[in-house]
Amino acid sequence: MMDVVALEELLIDFACMETDETGYPVMATHSDGAPANFLAAINKFGGKTALIAKVGDDTFGNLITATLRDAAIDTRGIVHADDVFTTLAFVTFNKEHDRQFSFSRKPGADTCLHKEEIDASLIDRAKVFRFGTLSLTDEPARSATRYAVAYAKQQGKLISFDPNFKKPLWHCLDDAKEQMLWGLGQADIVKISDEEVAFLFGDGNPISQAKMLLAKYPAKLVYVTLGKHGCAFANAKASGMMSAYNEEVVVKDTTGADDIFGGSAMWAFLQSGKVPDELSEEELRHIVWFATVSAGLSTTKAGGVSSVPTFAEVQERMKR
Repeated sequence: MMDVVALEELLIDFACMETDETGYPVMATHSDGAPANFLAAINKFGGKTALIAKVGDDTFGNLITATLRDAAIDTRGIVHADDVFTTLAFVTFNKEHDRQFSFSRKPGADTCLHKEEIDASLIDRAKVFRFGTLSLTDEPARSATRYAVAYAKQQGKLISFDPNFKKPLWHCLDDAKEQMLWGLGQADIVKISDEEVAFLFGDGNPISQAKMLLAKYPAKLVYVTLGKHGCAFANAKASGMMSAYNEEVVVKDTTGADDIFGGSAMWAFLQSGKVPDELSEEELRHIVWFATVSAGLSTTKAGGVSSVPTFAEVQERMKR
């Protein structure tokens, strides 16, 4: 049995470490992709996960697969294509350490996954199926994702959704909204950022927004992440807010922090042994605090998969 199987993008990040005397960025390379960061957190804390995705049969695709194996993520669902390249992302940072993206994806291998290439036996073995919208930007990956979600629902799996909105990857913002709203209509557990909620529904109080998503969509548990300001949460029994973990944190790289929050929260939720709408406020606060500390610690290291803290590190900081 696996805890979580995910389907979405895999890519290589070229992250700016500094600029040279002419202003050009000096880049460091890391394996990335929201599901990889998400699953790496679950595995780091003792869970079992697998990933369904497509990469190029090239140096970067092989590096990504090796990185996932090192993180103990099951890679049998990853397809290596010889006709398209692995997607590349070029990441620069502003003064607040927030990321700005440019992508090489015309097309990237991650958009070329066909439903016939999906190993459904991995979904059969999972408790949770997780997806996002970056596999919904283009065909054939969009149809493959919708097929996998429908299959997981038929098998009675919990469905987890993270919109993971990246504006540069969409040809049309109306299409982005349509796919994000479709995703919200499928999920039992939703992790969504305050910026994504604002994009879809306008600005508002994060707790009220989390409650709105519960009322309007099938979700039983909602996290609205607020970056350095923390996270709002809600289910049928409770709602609230948790501040971000900032104590003694010197931010080096925010890449993957939101995904690591999601994976950490998923791991802590699975440890409860409960269904999403049965969690008490105390249990929800413990889950969100664990995930907040984990995400905060991840920003002190470079990269996504490589930045997940150990369980002992998270526990030690939580005790403070």
